[in-house]
Amino acid sequence: MAVANHEQDKKLITILIPAYNEEEVLEQLINRLEIVKGSNSHYNFEFLFVNDGSEDHTLQILKKYNANTHYIRYVDLSRNFGKEIAMLAGFDYTKGDAVVILDADLQQPPELISEMIEWWEKGYEDVYAVREKREEESRLKEWTSKLYYKLLQKMSSENVYPLAGDFRLLDKKCIEALQGLREAERYTKGMYGWIGFKKKELTYYANGRAAGVTKWSWTQLFKLAINGITSYSTVPLKVWSYVGFIISILAFFSLAYEMGKTILYGTDVSGYPTMIAAILFLGGIQLISLGFIGEYLGRVFVETKGRPPYFVREKSSEKIKLKD
Repeated sequence: MAVANHEQDKKLITILIPAYNEEEVLEQLINRLEIVKGSNSHYNFEFLFVNDGSEDHTLQILKKYNANTHYIRYVDLSRNFGKEIAMLAGFDYTKGDAVVILDADLQQPPELISEMIEWWEKGYEDVYAVREKREEESRLKEWTSKLYYKLLQKMSSENVYPLAGDFRLLDKKCIEALQGLREAERYTKGMYGWIGFKKKELTYYANGRAAGVTKWSWTQLFKLAINGITSYSTVPLKVWSYVGFIISILAFFSLAYEMGKTILYGTDVSGYPTMIAAILFLGGIQLISLGFIGEYLGRVFVETKGRPPYFVREKSSEKIKLKD
């Protein structure tokens, strides 16, 4: 019983892993997590997998691991809701005093978790990891990523942490704060900065995927970027107000010029190409501005429905095993 009580007194670290079609990498991932668990024996660990509607054998593999261990749990969502919603589901079902969010593809080194825990024990509540370099990342993708974060920082009143993804350790206080943010169109990277708390930056070298292919297409990345901009700031709406004001002033002076020219010199049929170009230009500006307004209006429409962000098909049973 003394040993059992000692086990209960240990702090619990939850490692949260969203998983979508990751059957090829699960064994490698769990083996490396086991090593991290063994090297930090003064903590209790649980590995919480959120199966985000996988179409392969990810769920069946997780069930086998769950049947043989007491610390590997899973939550199976009813369909593929996307990584952002899968993380929210993980926040709702986590139990740890601290939670480490980790991708299943092993591009993020699980071994860094030990250092994260050290800084957490020193009083930091959000220990986030920034990648120095990623294998197999094209120059175009690297350049567009840096440009996007610079733009986002200029548009936002909150701090933006470039190249800081979801790989981080969060104190229970941070998790409770994130649980309260129930947006359907989520940009969790922005929420980390918005909730505040004491932060510490670590760096790591991102490896290539251990197996499988990336689940992020350029279309999905673009959608995530738009979500980030519209979640962080209303600057795009203000920008198009300024653009409209400037164009109105230019149009007024152009009209005054044309009226004066007509009064002094009469009129003719010249200027047709200029007129067409102006119409097309102004039409394009209007469509772009309406697109931005539509993005914000669409977010309002989705949020006002009040739908639950996800549904759970099943979850692992609770099992508690302590050493005798």
